[in-house]
Amino acid sequence: MKKQKIILIVGPTAVGKTALSIELAHQFKGEVISGDSMQVYRQLDIGTAKIRPTEMQGVPHHLLDIQSMTMPFTVADFQNLADQAITEITQRGHQPFVVGGTGFYLQSLLRGYQLGGAASAASQAIRDKWQQVVADKGVAAVQAALMQVDPISARKIPAGDSRRLIRALEVFELTGKPISAQTDQQNERYEPFIIGLTTQRQQLYRRIDQRVTQMMAEGLLTEAKLVYSQRQQAPQASKAIGYKEFFPYFAGEIDLATAVAKVQQNSRHFAKRQLTFFRNQMATHWYDLVAQPEQFEQIKTDVADFLAP
Repeated sequence: MKKQKIILIVGPTAVGKTALSIELAHQFKGEVISGDSMQVYRQLDIGTAKIRPTEMQGVPHHLLDIQSMTMPFTVADFQNLADQAITEITQRGHQPFVVGGTGFYLQSLLRGYQLGGAASAASQAIRDKWQQVVADKGVAAVQAALMQVDPISARKIPAGDSRRLIRALEVFELTGKPISAQTDQQNERYEPFIIGLTTQRQQLYRRIDQRVTQMMAEGLLTEAKLVYSQRQQAPQASKAIGYKEFFPYFAGEIDLATAVAKVQQNSRHFAKRQLTFFRNQMATHWYDLVAQPEQFEQIKTDVADFLAP
């Protein structure tokens, strides 16, 4: 059976994924599916860099503003809803574009991890359990636990990358199978062309810092205060970069400048992790539209070649 072709646009924040997705969607009769774990939440607009309706230029968007911030949203939820959106978009004769920076969500979509319905109820509990192990015993204890059930992944994941180690344990506990045993499923469900956007590291960091400054001017502090006021009922939103850094400020423990600097620092660190993930875990075609905007023409050519019958 011929696999459905989908196009992914990945990379860290502030490299132009949104603008590129609109241009390509117009060029190739596309619709956009958000691949961002936080943009599903209503009221979280500025801190998640969510596209504004006026910026969509008539391009249909999916998986935005579909969940209250007080409700959980898991990788299994994303996989199910993204599958549904891809089917509906294809039936309309349009091209699906999946755009975002949440690597595990996108990898799960491509590889079809069998997470099951229990994921919605269990994922957060599993992550909380292993995060507590990190707090109590250190990352080495988590890596040792993964070595017992998935030695291949335990050796491949960098020793200090607690996020990926915990993700691997989460998949194992939800499915009974290690991620390394499921990687053979890669691309079985879809045929992807993965566009990765990046730029020179210092330039990227400057753009991230500038974006945070712009977010503050647009009202990020008000949005963060809303999350802070509901932090007990919204655990996922409360852990998101762009919100959690302001909590000590609201509690009177630090000044505003320190909180903003922490958002910038954490955003830079996250961008570095995103780039590492996409380079090591996905077959990505890299472009730099910041330093070389003329590469847009190459991207169009590459996409057209990919979509050709």
